[in-house]
Amino acid sequence: MTLQRARSVDELYAETQDYDLVLTTDGPLSLALNRRLDQPRLGRFAATPRMLASGEFTAQDQRSLFLALVTETELSWKHASYLVENILQSWEETGEISTILDYDRYDTHSTREAIDVIQRAESSHADLAEYTIDDDLDVAVIGEAQFTTLDCTILPDDYDSISPFAPDPFDLPEFSLFDSTTAIVETVTDATSIDNAEDVAVVMDRGSEYPSLIESAFESTDVPYYGGPGFVDNTHIRTFLRLLRRALSSDSLQLSDVRPILTTIGIDPPVKHDQKRLRSLDQPELDPLQTFCSTTADQTLNEALSTYETWCDESFTDLRSELRRLGLLEQPVTDTILDDLEYYFQSFDVPTDEEQEGVLLASATSAAYVDRPVVFYLGLDAGWTHSVPDKPWVDPDQKDREYLQQFQILLQNGVEQYYLVKDTEAGESITPCLYFHDLLDQEFDRFSDLSHVSYSRHSSSQTTTGFEKEPITTTSDTVETISQSSLSTLVNCPRDYYFDDLVEGPDRDYLQKGNLFHDFAEFYVNHPDVVDTAGTDAIVAIMREGMEPYVDDLDLATLESEFRVGIDAITRYLDEHPPQESTYDAYTDPDWGNRFAEHFDRTIDSPITERWFENSALGARGIIDLIHTPNQLLDYKSGSHNSASTVVKNARIDEISDTPNFQALLYLAQHRDERPDERLEFRLFHFLETLDDAITADEPPSLDEGITTLTYYPTSFEEHIQQEATFEALRVDGSKKCQKTFDQVEYDTYRSFLNSHEIPDTYEKDELLDSAFADALTEQMKIAVGDYKYVETGCNQALRQLLSIRTQNYFEPEVDASEEFLDERLDTLNDWRESRFPITTELAGEPNLDRVDHRDLLLTDEQAQSPSTTASQRTRLDTQEGDQ
Repeated sequence: MTLQRARSVDELYAETQDYDLVLTTDGPLSLALNRRLDQPRLGRFAATPRMLASGEFTAQDQRSLFLALVTETELSWKHASYLVENILQSWEETGEISTILDYDRYDTHSTREAIDVIQRAESSHADLAEYTIDDDLDVAVIGEAQFTTLDCTILPDDYDSISPFAPDPFDLPEFSLFDSTTAIVETVTDATSIDNAEDVAVVMDRGSEYPSLIESAFESTDVPYYGGPGFVDNTHIRTFLRLLRRALSSDSLQLSDVRPILTTIGIDPPVKHDQKRLRSLDQPELDPLQTFCSTTADQTLNEALSTYETWCDESFTDLRSELRRLGLLEQPVTDTILDDLEYYFQSFDVPTDEEQEGVLLASATSAAYVDRPVVFYLGLDAGWTHSVPDKPWVDPDQKDREYLQQFQILLQNGVEQYYLVKDTEAGESITPCLYFHDLLDQEFDRFSDLSHVSYSRHSSSQTTTGFEKEPITTTSDTVETISQSSLSTLVNCPRDYYFDDLVEGPDRDYLQKGNLFHDFAEFYVNHPDVVDTAGTDAIVAIMREGMEPYVDDLDLATLESEFRVGIDAITRYLDEHPPQESTYDAYTDPDWGNRFAEHFDRTIDSPITERWFENSALGARGIIDLIHTPNQLLDYKSGSHNSASTVVKNARIDEISDTPNFQALLYLAQHRDERPDERLEFRLFHFLETLDDAITADEPPSLDEGITTLTYYPTSFEEHIQQEATFEALRVDGSKKCQKTFDQVEYDTYRSFLNSHEIPDTYEKDELLDSAFADALTEQMKIAVGDYKYVETGCNQALRQLLSIRTQNYFEPEVDASEEFLDERLDTLNDWRESRFPITTELAGEPNLDRVDHRDLLLTDEQAQSPSTTASQRTRLDTQEGDQ
């Protein structure tokens, strides 16, 4: 891979050192040339045209002229910025400030008004238009093709043009291909130290992910750098602007919205409150912020900044000065002003006092020269391509040539160049910078099509300390029981279960809503008379109060409808199906409290509501909403309805579901310990299932739609379907042709067939209907009834009905197997506690990420690949043995 060689800074200095004045459009190149002067000179040696004319190294014309426009005119900030950009750009390309008016689209009153202001204001553009170079100076011009028409107005009649390129070729180094951004960043930081920081530059797209990672990496290793974060990237300034924006929406503000702000000012409230509205929290340390948010609209920016400075115990003089310069310091805080401020800080570079030492962080599209011996180029993708302005005064072909030349020079900076790139991102090929297609004489679509070296495993020979850690000599506690929800999480993704244990999470609004309904149902069973006396409005008011910390007033109005429907459904169901009081040895009172009992000053004494169990023999623990009868457990559900077949499917252990849920199975296993050898029921009561009908209908809707009942039979499925009751169900409750067929058959014939034929062990309809068992049943029924078409249909209907018994209920062998399954999961869980929790398992395969609570903490296979390099592929930055 060869291209025309760019002359180094030393070469350019050697050729121009005898001139009186050297002009270039590249500011860093002019500084580099000046640094090489070996004796004092009067006046400037090397400069850009605007630097020479204005006396400023980095003139801020666009920002200063923008400030002039917004203070002297009624133009909006965005319009003012748009006009300044167009006028200055046209001026540079054409050499005259008024040329923009030659284009009808831009010849407007606003443009003329802006030109008048700009002509009266001081600027390097105006200085350049008026500046002349003494004729007796010996002048050299480097890279004349990069000069704009306005730049060229400064040139004397007689000067020497110096090409930035040499006649010989340059061999482009091989690309270094890495698996991840992290691997690239680690390679740079491994090769950089405090000792060699002044020798290193890193060039990258400022809009990419690299800058923040590189800056964080250098900060963590105390390596100095500059050219990085600008004014608006200051953490406190960003936090202050975020605080003002959040404060203006304080009515719906949640604690999580302001947690980054609280962290910055040293306040760390409990995570469990994150989803609650800030104004609802009774936390003394939050009082100042709550007061600030409630009064922000009545404050000026100066007052708000003073409060923030007090919290941080720090003065932000630069920010106050910039607000004063913008004329906003004494203005009230409004969304409009914040919009303008955010636009301003995003659009303009506000100068900051930054120490010019350490690693140089350079932008890929700002300049062509980087005066460092070692240069790392990161990414080199499409983000390195300049955007050519679509303006009538810009020659796009000429501008493309300028940018291509700048890129070609940029690639050759330093004595050593390292091109660190990725070939793919999220499975998609990364497109190299478009300029490579113009420079390289070969076809390619991705970096791996070009000459490269792949690095697939990072093996730094330098010993790094990493996080401090102390060896711990202890054994972990053995987990003996697990809840149904934790079991579901463990089966879906063990690592997610681990983080559930490790990471504190916030209280959720939907959990709070469910808890309120559960508290009400428990209270109603214990004190129905109190509920009847208080009335629905009083109950709803208590529930509203419980939800106010989580939702805004608009959502509370919607929730109130749910509360009323849910209260009515629960009370009607319990009135129509009164619970049977009894005592149970296996259950205890969890003593978690009850909002309604506290409000009405009553006790909860019932031995059948909200009963806790922890069965180490079974390996399960949990809480049963209501032991409705000795043989029926009731569970209240505020969520969407699930059918019995869905519940059974989600609890299957022979074929793990994408949405595992073992609640009904575990609770029935627990209750059969209390009531062995008995038929049991687990009933799900989805009390909001009829919400729409309850709101719109004249009469209360039937509650049957929200009921899902699963029955546990203390027999096997095969034994159950042989019972005469099952046969009678086919004759009485079956579909029409099923009834017609089996109504002509005696029970003994049915039982004899099942004794001599084994029904397939399947939950799949097609597999059962296509089985030899189905064929044999049809043949037997034809012999008994006759060879009629309805007999075939009737047999199919009977098989479907038998299958529904299997797929909608539980039988003794399945519950026995679930207990073994639970023992195995606990054994595996305790093994993982001694080693590492995996993301995927052979049992369930890849996790269902839609049901993962800690997705941001789980590394996928692609993300988990280690950054890589080999001992033989070491940079020449090594200063001593073992350093990379």
